[in-house]
Amino acid sequence: MSASGGTKAIVAALGANLAIAVSKFVAFAFSGSSSMLAEGVHSVADSGNQALLLLGGKKAKKKATEEHPFGFGRERYIYGFLVSIVLFTIGGVFALYEGYEKVQHPHEIDAWYWPIGVLVFAIIAEGFSFRTAVKESNEVRGNQSWSQFIRTAKAPELPVVLLEDLGALVGLVLALGGVGLSLLTGDGVWDGIGTLCIGVLLVAIALVLASETKSLLLGEAAGPEVVARIRAAIVDGDVVTRVIHMRTLHLGPDELLVAAKIAVESDDTATEVAHAIDAAEARIREAEPIARVIYLEPDIYREQSAAPAAPAAPATD
Repeated sequence: MSASGGTKAIVAALGANLAIAVSKFVAFAFSGSSSMLAEGVHSVADSGNQALLLLGGKKAKKKATEEHPFGFGRERYIYGFLVSIVLFTIGGVFALYEGYEKVQHPHEIDAWYWPIGVLVFAIIAEGFSFRTAVKESNEVRGNQSWSQFIRTAKAPELPVVLLEDLGALVGLVLALGGVGLSLLTGDGVWDGIGTLCIGVLLVAIALVLASETKSLLLGEAAGPEVVARIRAAIVDGDVVTRVIHMRTLHLGPDELLVAAKIAVESDDTATEVAHAIDAAEARIREAEPIARVIYLEPDIYREQSAAPAAPAAPATD
């Protein structure tokens, strides 16, 4: 996994979630708080998610085969999508169910100091994990806003860990609020309401992650800045006079396919064109090192060759 894959953030989140999960289950055993149970299951789901991300990064390193000639870079996208499913089903749906049950059958919280102490500990631990994820994300997001970074990031790990950690922190605050109100009022319904809020939050985060990773699975082009650099690198002003049209596709977070039709002069020899294509490929890889697969097709520039294909005429009776 590349540095941009956020390995440090994943490991930090995994360690924090394992410790937090144990403490939450202990607090649930002593207090009977449904918020603690929901949060414990949430932490277990998060731990499994981080393990999935690490597994996806390992599988993505496999060498290309005849059956998969472009390699296995998209394994990281697949496991990122699995994370959203786990977060939705195990984390969100379970919390909604547990919250509903607690609202229907409330009971007072026993040994209140257990859930309060664990929640404070969990907020500190999750804060450390979230800080690590933010620090690694800042190294790659540039001038993008956080929402832009999550929408456009080609490596799924950092957005996943960021949203998970953010959801965990907000969920802990909701759990603390539910437990606190239950203790102040003596009514366990508030604990159930806090659990329901946690469930809604987790489902919302899971849907965002599913939408973003689905887009990566379908295949996303390189960003505008990357495309501009590649276009500039292709044209040498001598043999290659312009890019007629170009397509890019991420085969994985660190692998880019570039396919372009380039304009050459009609009196250029085959040898000149071949040398120009080789030189253009070298310039592309220098400008964008993740451009691993490059296909350049020479052609004589004509207006119609550069124009987009006209839409098919509607069928008539």
